[in-house]
Amino acid sequence: MIVELGHFALILAFMVAIFQMIVPLVGAAQNRPSWMAVAEPAATTQFLLTAFSFAALTYAFVTSDFSLSLVIANSHTAKPLLYKITGVWGNHEGSLLLWVLILTLFGACAAWFGQNLPPTLKARVLAVQSSVAAAFFAFILFTSNPFLRVAQPPFDGQDLNPLLQDPGLAFHPPFLYLGYVGLSMAFSFAVAALIEGRVDAAWGRWVRPWTLAAWVFLTIGIGLGSWWAYYELGWGGFWFWDPVENASFMPWLIAAALLHSAIVVEKREALKSWTILLAILAFGFSLIGTFIVRSGVLTSVHAFANDPERGVFILMILGVFMGGALLLFALRAGAMEAKGVFSTVSRESGLVVNNLLLAVSTFVVFIGTIWPLIAEMFFDRTLSVGPPFFNAAFTPFVFALAVALPIGAMLPWKRAGLDRPLRALVPALVLALACGLLAWAMFTGHSALAPIGVSLSVWLVAGAMVDLWSRTGRGGVAGRLSRMTRLPRADWGKTVAHAGLGVTMFGVVALTGYQVEDIRVAQEGQAYRVGAYEVELVRVDENVRGPNFISTIATIDVREADGGRLVASLTPERRIYPVAGMPTTEAGIDNGFTRDVYVTLGDPQDNGGWAVRTWIKPFANWIWGGTIIMALGGTLSLSDRRYRVAAGAGKAAPPQGVPAE
Repeated sequence: MIVELGHFALILAFMVAIFQMIVPLVGAAQNRPSWMAVAEPAATTQFLLTAFSFAALTYAFVTSDFSLSLVIANSHTAKPLLYKITGVWGNHEGSLLLWVLILTLFGACAAWFGQNLPPTLKARVLAVQSSVAAAFFAFILFTSNPFLRVAQPPFDGQDLNPLLQDPGLAFHPPFLYLGYVGLSMAFSFAVAALIEGRVDAAWGRWVRPWTLAAWVFLTIGIGLGSWWAYYELGWGGFWFWDPVENASFMPWLIAAALLHSAIVVEKREALKSWTILLAILAFGFSLIGTFIVRSGVLTSVHAFANDPERGVFILMILGVFMGGALLLFALRAGAMEAKGVFSTVSRESGLVVNNLLLAVSTFVVFIGTIWPLIAEMFFDRTLSVGPPFFNAAFTPFVFALAVALPIGAMLPWKRAGLDRPLRALVPALVLALACGLLAWAMFTGHSALAPIGVSLSVWLVAGAMVDLWSRTGRGGVAGRLSRMTRLPRADWGKTVAHAGLGVTMFGVVALTGYQVEDIRVAQEGQAYRVGAYEVELVRVDENVRGPNFISTIATIDVREADGGRLVASLTPERRIYPVAGMPTTEAGIDNGFTRDVYVTLGDPQDNGGWAVRTWIKPFANWIWGGTIIMALGGTLSLSDRRYRVAAGAGKAAPPQGVPAE
């Protein structure tokens, strides 16, 4: 009964979405306040109905209702409760319902917290948001219904993909979807502004919090996915340039560009057309990511579905919304005349450079991702574009961005000179060069890119600190420190986010440039040296039973090579999930502040030994520490009251001291 009610609620939500898509839009065009006013209760109703539908599906998974085909395919009675719940979105249909739930949540939030928005703009934003929801409701109900029953329920299910039975994957998709779908609000604001023919500083203040929230969620989601790949897949890496990884990375890059571009709209009413275009493209790349994950056109371990019919439906959604928005953009280009002018050297120009580097980086990732598909379609060739291409093509733009970021952040608006910010950044430059030379001296014989990356990472962090310090004015240290505590949260947020990028960059270059790897066949009781450590395979226990798997567990002791002190006793595993018939590798990791010792167990060998892979990974955890810092910086900026939705929208000019980012 609950399942039927959930299905019925989903159909009702679809009908409400169609109503909300049409009535407020007509009301705004004809200036009918009563018609525009229905958008708010409709958005709330749409969200509540979708939430009930999602709760009904979750109930079916928790209670192991094997009358639902989706539960049969993605659950099992012996599975732990956490993975029964995550099984709801560990598949195509359920994850799509989660997508729509978040989509309606953002629409409801715009209704709840957008009280200061002009009535016509608010009605149009909610109508556009509902049109996106209606398209995805249709996609679910007509091609991907999660509530399909079976005539004869089996006694048990087929289990969830073992790779998804992990805490990291339990939280990774929801955060990623909050980022993906959150960019729909920027899209809705852009299209609504195009319909009205008005883009001004107030619009820039309204769109920034939504974009910032989506960017924060995307940052957390990508970080969780990278962390999961690092410790779960047993490959020893944190990023593989997989098509689905790229699908989440491209919206993140465009969202970062949009955040910086919206600053110029808000402060100077310049770059209006470019900012609107970025808002459209940001959500467009989210839809492209949805297509890649669910169409099966590109092979990935992350793919949810391999169904051409669904892929065609998503392409239709992408074509309608992106094509319609870009057509409207072309028609309204004349209404977005820039008012602010600025010189070649200015904060505006620095943000333009930032945007160009981020946009070109996104284009490089996009080309590398879809090139195998293009080669197969038009040249009848099977190609694989892997890490060598992305590392060679993407890295120069990241390095250029790292060089420009501290300088651009300290330039004044409208007109500036380079002398003052460069003088202020001299200590940061000296520290960065010193760290780079130290890295070169300590690790001669390694890649020359690593010391350069170390220098740029320190330059980013130190430059962010100098920028924050420069905002405290002049005077004694005590007075400046006191003023620093009273700086707006957005100033702190910008500094923390930029520093987090530097920390992540440092972790990446240190790990890739200086890691030590050892692959060998080890016998029980045999010790061998890897870097500064002595590693011993103590024993291997086979046929160890888990809740829903059978495991082979190795006990590996790691000691200091010189003193012999026990550092860690690691237990890497090889698991077999009998129901799914699928193996997984569980790495044994000793996490440290400056290094990880990472060990995986391979297959048994004919001579009685076991294949063992060991890595010493310097500063690996700094990658995800920097991700957390970036997300914290975005959250700090989001908590600044001036950047909440529509905060201060009615003011003629922004208050003094509003931060640049």
